[in-house]
Amino acid sequence: MRRRSLLLAGGALALPSAAWAQGFPTRPVRIVVTIGAGSAADILTRALADEMGRRLGQPVVAENRPGAGGNIAAEAVKRADPDGHTLLMATVSTHGINPALYRSLPFDPVGDFAPVTLVATSPNVLVVHPDSPYRSVQDIVAAARARPGELTYSSGGSGTSQHLGGAVLEQMTGTRLTHVPFRSAPESVNAVLGRQTEMTFASVPVALGQVQGGRLRAIGLSGLRAMPNWPELKPLAELGLPGFDVTAWFGLAAPARTPDAVIARLNAVTREALGVAAVAERLAGQGMQILDGGPAEFGAFIRAEIARWAPIVRASGATAD
Repeated sequence: MRRRSLLLAGGALALPSAAWAQGFPTRPVRIVVTIGAGSAADILTRALADEMGRRLGQPVVAENRPGAGGNIAAEAVKRADPDGHTLLMATVSTHGINPALYRSLPFDPVGDFAPVTLVATSPNVLVVHPDSPYRSVQDIVAAARARPGELTYSSGGSGTSQHLGGAVLEQMTGTRLTHVPFRSAPESVNAVLGRQTEMTFASVPVALGQVQGGRLRAIGLSGLRAMPNWPELKPLAELGLPGFDVTAWFGLAAPARTPDAVIARLNAVTREALGVAAVAERLAGQGMQILDGGPAEFGAFIRAEIARWAPIVRASGATAD
């Protein structure tokens, strides 16, 4: 009788989890964004939210929690209930660069999260003021060599892909630039518009309108591939910096111990939302390449990114503690 009671108790403990997963979600789902409004991550999240909400039967809302290179948002999601109702729009910063940039990270990018899916990648655009004397990456490199440390570049914060874009440029050319971090990507672009800094690696969504309006001059893309919607802009790798590749990426992650059934549903719903023509077209227009894959593939990708960025950060000497 005692053995039967224990078996029943074990079944009672397991059953609610499975039944609950089948009923997910029971309330609105939050996607916490590591960067401010108007950033590439913010635009991507909001493009997905409505379509995901339609499929889940509950509202999906974006919540911006910028700061500390994305660590504030990541820590908040790490501490959330592992029930699928709070997700993180993970980035190359939180799950690639920051483990090497911060001596004390308030989360484990592998152990504290359950990967859902890699969503998209997006190159940045090296931009300068239209009145700048720099019209090519060679102009920038020549000036940096002539005046070490005098040329400034802004970013949306330490550890962002904009920050490391400048670091990789230094490493590849043997030059020294001065990094000026801001709290968000739009602020870093405003610094160039206001002549506070000389250049920035801006995200395509932030830079595109400014370049097309003549308020910024685009030098080149930070990724390896050209963009179909912006064919005249070439990758820096084709403009004198072979192999230059600092690509931003975005993916959904849940707190660790989120039930597998919930992760599977979130993955399927995200893939469906990305397949909607209006969403795909909007993201392509923002310079994003939609990616595919399951939780396991995203987990392997995160581990590879951590390994990739560690030597780059070490060589830069950058720290953010």
